[in-house]
Amino acid sequence: MAGIYIHIPFCKQACHYCDFHFSTSLTYKDELIEALIKEIRLQKDFLNGQTVETIYFGGGTPSLLEGEEVNLLIHALTDIHTVASHAEITLEANPDDLSHPKLNALKQTPINRFSIGIQSFFDEDLAWMNRVHRSAEAEASVKRAQDAGFENITIDLIYGYPLLTDQKWKHNLDKIFELQVPHVSGYSMTVEPRTALASFIKKKKQSPMSEEQSAGQFMQLMEAMQLHGFEHYEISNFCRPDHYSRHNTNYWKGVKYLGIGPSAHSYDGEKRQWNIANNAKYLQALDKKTIPAEFEVLTEANRLNEYIMTSLRTQWGLDLAHLNRIAAGASEQLLKETDEFFDKGWIHQKAQTIYLTQNGKLYADHIASELFF
Repeated sequence: MAGIYIHIPFCKQACHYCDFHFSTSLTYKDELIEALIKEIRLQKDFLNGQTVETIYFGGGTPSLLEGEEVNLLIHALTDIHTVASHAEITLEANPDDLSHPKLNALKQTPINRFSIGIQSFFDEDLAWMNRVHRSAEAEASVKRAQDAGFENITIDLIYGYPLLTDQKWKHNLDKIFELQVPHVSGYSMTVEPRTALASFIKKKKQSPMSEEQSAGQFMQLMEAMQLHGFEHYEISNFCRPDHYSRHNTNYWKGVKYLGIGPSAHSYDGEKRQWNIANNAKYLQALDKKTIPAEFEVLTEANRLNEYIMTSLRTQWGLDLAHLNRIAAGASEQLLKETDEFFDKGWIHQKAQTIYLTQNGKLYADHIASELFF
């Protein structure tokens, strides 16, 4: 099995915290869609004929696409790849795009899952983030999608920023439960270089993010999700039983995927490939029937470290036997470095699998980095 990611590099405006590749000009949207189709054809052999079980439209803001444009791209994929009849096909969407006409148009496409970027249900917080939508629109967009027959919905929320009190965070979580969505992704506000937020902090126009606040609100998130019957199946992701994001789960499990579009990444088990993060240069390259990508062949250490990083983030944990399949004797070497984390109660072991404890999830990146080869 395999997955395909399509990057749509357009947004109406720039969120202050975002460092993904996008443009706020839609001038070349038609040309970009043509280029995506060209790349789909040029990359036809990347997955070696494996059946595609997930397609994910990310960005940027893929909900800026019209229904006909979505169909064009999916038809280009199905012309070349075998796409499973039960494939999960996700579209990232901003609440302000999910109008009744847009939803009706998307019902005429194979899209069967929405990832809605709500982030907060407070207007002042959304304005602080420089989001386009406001709270009432966020709630209404979910209800409109549900009324249109889209039941497989995930919502993004952000925590750990100065305006968000614990009481407001509880309100955001309660609103999610009220809306009865089956999947939630919760992300700590991260200050990325070259973002407006980083600039505001550097110029002392904005206070830095608080690690203590972020940790506390992450614990609040985990407890609320557990109370409402959600599985914490990956550090940032929670779902009702059997409502995992199949596409993202495949990333964490090392399944092959093809990335189409500027800045998109691909992985075939042995190498990583990434496209140029520049719309104009991407268009120029595809006009010449060239894939504007670089690649890296993964070393044994790369593959071990990647497995450690991704597996520990999930509820399925790190399988020591799988580690040994990557490199003989790797599990014995890794276990020599784990005593500190067992002693602190951050990890536990069941049979041949190592898992993070609830407290350990606060230190997931640190634990993984300390176990790297």
